[in-house]
Amino acid sequence: MDDTGVSGAQGEELVKLSLMQENLARGLQVVGRAVSSRASLPVLSNVLLRTEDAGLKLTTTNLEIGITCWVPGKIETDGTLTVPARLFADIVNSLPAGERVDLESDGPDSLRIRSGRFRARIKGIEADEFPAIPAAGERPTTRVSQKVLRTALGEVAFAAASDESRPILTGVLTRFTGDRLTLAAADNYRIAVKTIDILDPVEEKSVVVPARSYSELVRILSDTDDPVDVVLAPAKNQVLFHVEGVDLITRLVDGQFPNYQQILPTTHSTRAIVDREDLLKATHLSALIASSSANVVKLTVSADGAGSVAVSANAEIGDNEGEIEAEVEGEGTTIAFNARFLAEVLQNLDAAQLAIEFNGPLSPGVLRPIGDADYVHVIMPVRTAS
Repeated sequence: MDDTGVSGAQGEELVKLSLMQENLARGLQVVGRAVSSRASLPVLSNVLLRTEDAGLKLTTTNLEIGITCWVPGKIETDGTLTVPARLFADIVNSLPAGERVDLESDGPDSLRIRSGRFRARIKGIEADEFPAIPAAGERPTTRVSQKVLRTALGEVAFAAASDESRPILTGVLTRFTGDRLTLAAADNYRIAVKTIDILDPVEEKSVVVPARSYSELVRILSDTDDPVDVVLAPAKNQVLFHVEGVDLITRLVDGQFPNYQQILPTTHSTRAIVDREDLLKATHLSALIASSSANVVKLTVSADGAGSVAVSANAEIGDNEGEIEAEVEGEGTTIAFNARFLAEVLQNLDAAQLAIEFNGPLSPGVLRPIGDADYVHVIMPVRTAS
């Protein structure tokens, strides 16, 4: 993270406060996701403890994202220090639920933990070595329903690239336009795009947020219409998300996101409406065979009679075919996809029915949930010998 904000330079002051075990355990679980697993700096394996606002402020960072969570408690002495995050969480999780936990530092790098008849002391690192993390003090750029944003991210972020060969594709394009927000993710084989409403209109702005950061944000967001505040840093290199009691701040990905719109098909020669769960089950069954070879499944759309879509796989180990009912418009066709890419989009959507659109075996397939005109998913086909 950058050097703006408030650092933990008050390490000489001693912490002394009391909290409830379940509140502290929950807070440590929230911030634990940002603890660095392979820390270049030892302090990045630690959680920063700071007494603030009638409680304890917990902060962790891996230098890409930082998470802060406030835990209510009774403060006797203000102060700050850092302790190993996973060890501290393991100790707190092992304490009886419903018990009071007393925390007291006996120096700038040592914390005593007391709960009932349990006593422990863990060594830490002085707080002034912890990187500075900006706080959500600024007025939000906009606000979004937590439930709406959480659902949209679940439908999009999985499609981002996982390898670093093209860093820009490891992020999710986040484009604000008036009272709408468009999220788009792509790798070399698929594109997912979702547009949602936001609560406060914004001039057109585009940033690219790491998909990993959005995955952590999904864990923090609740299934509620309460808003999440979105704060775009003036320097345009960070974005902060704030819900009650929790901040998540993340670096942005530098670079120009590809113009995905020119790749989205605008016409089709075949369209099949299917039950999403039926297609997912058929894909999973065929994937059992496909996984032993190139992980390819074929979709054969039949326009005869009532219409159907057959999902099949053929490998040295055996073969498989499952047929599901479909409402088919246009001509029949056969197209092959990577089984994982097809399964992932099907399991990340909630719609009961999907429309799948084709322009022959060598053109991308397009999935659109019935009843949701604001989502589209494109999968590139796999060339096969037959």
